[in-house]
Amino acid sequence: MTGRPIARPSGRVRPRSGASLPVVVAVTLVALVAVGCATSATPTLVPPVATTRPAMTVTPTVNQTRAELVRVLGERNLVLTDSQAPVRPSEAPLLAAAPRAVYQVLLPADPTKGYILVYELSDAARAAAAAAEQQAWLATGPGRVQTPQGTVTIIRQVGPTVVFYDWLPGAAQDPSAAGTQAALETLGVGYEVPS
Repeated sequence: MTGRPIARPSGRVRPRSGASLPVVVAVTLVALVAVGCATSATPTLVPPVATTRPAMTVTPTVNQTRAELVRVLGERNLVLTDSQAPVRPSEAPLLAAAPRAVYQVLLPADPTKGYILVYELSDAARAAAAAAEQQAWLATGPGRVQTPQGTVTIIRQVGPTVVFYDWLPGAAQDPSAAGTQAALETLGVGYEVPS
């Protein structure tokens, strides 16, 4: 036999002389970390995360409105409970920015309905402006497209608070839903929204 010896593949990779495998791995990791820590020319903007949870603790003002809700609903044998449900109806800017509390009328045949929101404004004049703005908002195109056709909306001002309730009579499964509307229509000052 003459010539070169036949090379047989061994399946193993041998590091070149002068560099050991642990050193190569360490250098590679350091380079990757350095690239990951580099700043980019364009900052990444992260939009604020919107929350649908109630944005307030119950203040004495909201508690007074809640007591009025309990009274008018109780006259029709309806029970009001506190809720932490992520309820966010179509809102005009003043109400969208106002702190709010969420309550629910117990409707045994329709347990996912009956939510009443109470918004707290700085004073009665601001609450009146917010209620009127909400009334106008729900009559506009953007406000209307966010609620199903036939939705009945109740907006009531009670001092510096605005009470909001909406329901869809054609989809109601509990007969008490109509009683909720009737009870709320006796509360404070009303702002009629055409359905």
